[in-house]
Amino acid sequence: MAKETTGVGAAAPADAKGNGAAPALNILAQYVKDLSFENPGAPKSLGPRDKAPEININVNVNANPLGETEFDVVLTLNAVAKNGETVVFNVELVYGGVFRVANFPQEHMLPLLFIECPRLLFPFARQIVADATRNGGFPPLLIDPIDFAQMFQQRMAEEKTKAQVDNPVN
Repeated sequence: MAKETTGVGAAAPADAKGNGAAPALNILAQYVKDLSFENPGAPKSLGPRDKAPEININVNVNANPLGETEFDVVLTLNAVAKNGETVVFNVELVYGGVFRVANFPQEHMLPLLFIECPRLLFPFARQIVADATRNGGFPPLLIDPIDFAQMFQQRMAEEKTKAQVDNPVN
């Protein structure tokens, strides 16, 4: 008897009714949509420095349907290193993945697209940013792991607050 496998490689059993419609998450493609590295002070910025630059990292996740079961999830990472007001480097990566999502309850779709999918993309995006900064003449920027669940909860809370402000109950 053949077993269905999920996108993460584990065997998926049939659902409780035995009809084989187990939830499945598959990565169909991963891609760099945009990559930008700026080193405006080179070659002077590559010399020794008294202190490490201040690095500000921004992360954003978006998801768009491509079909009934396929979604494009895009992870945007932007890191700006400054020494005072002077930009040392600026790296921006827009990294996407096309995911097939099947047999998940509707209430699980947003958390799946905004937590699990970017969690799967992040290690690849992190490596691209590290390589870009290293190739730019700096030590590789290794972005700390990101808590996508916390980001999602914060985003939902912000949207709920915005909806309450936009539509106050009288």
